[in-house]
Amino acid sequence: PSARFLLFFTPGSVPCPCSCRGLGSSAHRAREDSWLKSLFVRKVDPRKDAHSNLLAKRETSSLYKLQFHNVKPECLEAYNKLCQEVLPKIHEEKHYPCALVGTWNTWYGEQDQAVHLWRYEGGYPALNEVMSKLRQNKEFTEFRKERGNMLLSRKNQLLLEFSFWNEPVPRDGPNIYELRSYQLRPGTMIEWGNYWARAIRFRQDNNEAVGGFFSQIGQLYMVHHLWAYKDLQTREDIRNAAWHKPGWDELVYYTVPLIQEMESRIMIPLKISPLQ
Repeated sequence: PSARFLLFFTPGSVPCPCSCRGLGSSAHRAREDSWLKSLFVRKVDPRKDAHSNLLAKRETSSLYKLQFHNVKPECLEAYNKLCQEVLPKIHEEKHYPCALVGTWNTWYGEQDQAVHLWRYEGGYPALNEVMSKLRQNKEFTEFRKERGNMLLSRKNQLLLEFSFWNEPVPRDGPNIYELRSYQLRPGTMIEWGNYWARAIRFRQDNNEAVGGFFSQIGQLYMVHHLWAYKDLQTREDIRNAAWHKPGWDELVYYTVPLIQEMESRIMIPLKISPLQ
């Protein structure tokens, strides 16, 4: 059940602002405005658990790391070559409880950017184990040093996956990928999850849904939706088709007010990416 609810009116039932005309007192008008606004305030029920426990998949204990590397423009080709030499070794080594989910270059959006998505099987203990072992790996240490000389900046986030989203599994290509990132207003993650648990059903016809995640460490109240399309025109056609499905417009209407900022990246997978 939703931890929040919206009080809304059908068309024609909202008290008309015109009824305030003719009131002689500005203070009276202010009280009227305050009363109208109070009708639309979201009521928050007492919560008994963290949203990470309410929204994440319980059958797995996977933790995800999303990395954004802004590369010096003249170094992007060398950066990609270096990653394609080293990252598969970590992915394939059973000694490390982690897997490379996907690795891309941004095509449209922030330029000269590399994006990597890792999964750690076993949550935070697995992450700690991998980091500890990599510190002892001389090849990885040299890789980090060489990679650092190619970067302008980098950041990462630790994520959990939404329980109602598709599992991000390897897929054949060629595809382009869209990473849609949403900065939510603090306190609205449960509400977002309740709406998207229904909304994702409208986006399954063309197998475009790859994965949905929310942040735990790093920039908080961040949501990332990952989609795959054959090309940009296919993306446009699929997104337009969703608006013809009864119910999609209503869900978009209620989720948009939860967003502070949003960003879309169109990405091209590297040859080593399990998501092609």
